[in-house]
Amino acid sequence: MDHVYNGMAATELHGVVWQKSRHSNSQGSCVEFAKLPGGRVAVRNSNFPEGPALVYTPAEIAAMLLGVKDGEFDHLVAGA
Repeated sequence: MDHVYNGMAATELHGVVWQKSRHSNSQGSCVEFAKLPGGRVAVRNSNFPEGPALVYTPAEIAAMLLGVKDGEFDHLVAGA
C-alpha cells in the first residue's frame, strides 16, 4: 500500500481486514471498516465492496464514534 487516498478503490487496499457491525442486516446493507498501516481507518459500502474507500485519521474516527455513542446521529435513521 504505497499511496492511500480518499476515493481510491477499496480493492486496492491489499492485506486489510474489513469488519462490519454484528448489527448489520441480512441483506448486507452496512458500512465496513478496516484499520490501515499507520493507524488510519478505511470505510467502504458493503453493497459495493469494489467501490471507493474513504480514509480517516484515528482522531476523526474517534470523534465520529463518540457522536454515535452519544446519539447525535439518531435522527438520520428512520424510526429512531
